[in-house]
Amino acid sequence: MRLVSYSHDNQRSWGAVTSSGMVIDLRTPLASSGGATLKQAIENGLIEQARTIAESAQPGGVRLEDVSLDPVIPDPGQILCIGLNYKDHLAETKFAKADHPTVFARYGRSQIGHRQPILRPVESDMLDYEGELAIVIGRRVRRASEVDALSAIAGYSCYNDASVRDFQRHTTQFHPGKNFPATGAFGPWLTTADEIPDPAALTIQTRLNGEVMQSATLDQLIFTIPELIAYCSIFTELLPGDVIVTGTPGDVGSARKPPVWMKAGDVVEVDIPGVGCLSNPVVDESTGPAA
Repeated sequence: MRLVSYSHDNQRSWGAVTSSGMVIDLRTPLASSGGATLKQAIENGLIEQARTIAESAQPGGVRLEDVSLDPVIPDPGQILCIGLNYKDHLAETKFAKADHPTVFARYGRSQIGHRQPILRPVESDMLDYEGELAIVIGRRVRRASEVDALSAIAGYSCYNDASVRDFQRHTTQFHPGKNFPATGAFGPWLTTADEIPDPAALTIQTRLNGEVMQSATLDQLIFTIPELIAYCSIFTELLPGDVIVTGTPGDVGSARKPPVWMKAGDVVEVDIPGVGCLSNPVVDESTGPAA
């Protein structure tokens, strides 16, 4: 099942995307049961009920192209991003392999949805792409074992952890370059975990204006998805709707010679067959009047 957070007729909702490209509203039938948002539906164990409602409502709904897609989880409690998690990306950065995952945080308000513009900030022209697989946590987890970790996943999505490289490199802390407004693209939808029995079998591509820039398989992760969940759940309690962004492959723009930076007019796609294809235009940020 594919689940989206979206806006239509000035109303925010969430729903299921059918094979015919229609969106079935699930907020209306589930709000009174604790499912006013996709995150709340995950928290309250309503996903199977949502599936039943969506299946019984077909045909129906509104066309996918007529809604504005929000980030899959617009209001996650935590977004934990994993750095340096593919060997080829680790090599091109010239960092040494760490004994533990490199983890940094992204704020929910820095996110955008499918088809929404990534903003290149006025302070930098070093805006880079990072195609990644995102996982959404489906139940409360603390000190998970690797054996049970996959059972804690509600579903999977695509992520573009677009990075402002010069700000990222101001210090050893990645945070400033990873939290500019409208740089974390998340979508187009959540593909529920039952659709992806083995995430390590997935492939990922990042395309810039149709040209393949990154290509990898998820079995190339240095720290596997179960390892990431187990590790992160040691230092924080993972809650339903929390997001782990699992790392980007090699061939990022900053490592190319000459470097390739995203600019206004570009279109960047993150394509994970079986999960989805996330597409976003790039525009220059407008400074507007001073506050």
